Amino acid sequence: MKNKELATPAIQVLERTFALLDVLASHQDPVSLKLISESTGLHPSTAHRILNDLAIGRYVDRPEAGSYRLGMRLLELGNLVKARLDVRDAALGPMRELHKFTHQPVNLSVRQGDEIVYIERTYSERSGMQVVRAVGGRAPLHLTSVGKLFLASDDPQRVRSYATRTGLAGHTKNSLTEIGALEREMALVRQRGVARDDEELELGVRCMAAGIYDDQAKLVAGLSISAPADRLEEGWSTRLKETAAQISSALGYRG
Repeated sequence: MKNKELATPAIQVLERTFALLDVLASHQDPVSLKLISESTGLHPSTAHRILNDLAIGRYVDRPEAGSYRLGMRLLELGNLVKARLDVRDAALGPMRELHKFTHQPVNLSVRQGDEIVYIERTYSERSGMQVVRAVGGRAPLHLTSVGKLFLASDDPQRVRSYATRTGLAGHTKNSLTEIGALEREMALVRQRGVARDDEELELGVRCMAAGIYDDQAKLVAGLSISAPADRLEEGWSTRLKETAAQISSALGYRG
C-alpha cells in the first residue's frame, strides 16, 4: 500500500506538471497547446498556466506562440546528474549480489588504451582462488574477457591496428596470438553478448564478462566472473548479463 501512495505525487499540480513534461519529452518537435491538452486530459487554460510557469524557470521553451518544447534548464540539470553517476558506485551493490550467487570473484574493469584496468572487485576466501591482479592491476585486451568486449565493439580496422601494435603477445598456451583467431572470437562475443577467457591470461583461471553501457549506449566497463577453471558454470552467464544490464540502467542506458 505504501508503494502505491509513493507512486502518485501528493500535490496535484506536480502530478500535472510531470504529465506535461512527459508529453513534451515524447516529441522531438514543439508541441501545440491543443495536442498537449488532449494528451494529458488537462483543460487548455490549466495546461497553459502550468507551462507558462515552467517557461519562467526555463524548464520549458516557447519557440512560437501556442507551442512548447523542453527547456535548456532540464539539460543543465541532466548534466549535473550525469556527472554524479559513477560506474563504480552504480556497480558495487549488484556486484555483491552476483558474488553471493556465484561465490566467486566478481570484477569491474574499464579500458585504458590497449589494456583493461580493474577498478573494483568483490571476493571471499570461499572462492578457493587466489586473486593475482588487485584493484588497479592491468592486463592486455585480447587476453581478458572484458578486454574482448571492448575489442568486439571496435571496427575491424581498429582491431587489426591493436594486433599490430601489441603483436598479440600470449601469456599461456591458450592465448589467442593470431589475428584470424581473434577475429573469430570477436564474432562469437558479438553473437553471444558474453565474452570468455579460457585460461588465456592465467592457467587454471577462466572468466566470463558482460558489457556495461552508459546513457549514450557507449560501452564504458565490463563486469566479469573469475573462477578456477573447473568451477566456472556456463549457467552463470544469464545472471551475469542481467546484473550488467541492471548497472547499465542505473547509468541511464535504455537499450
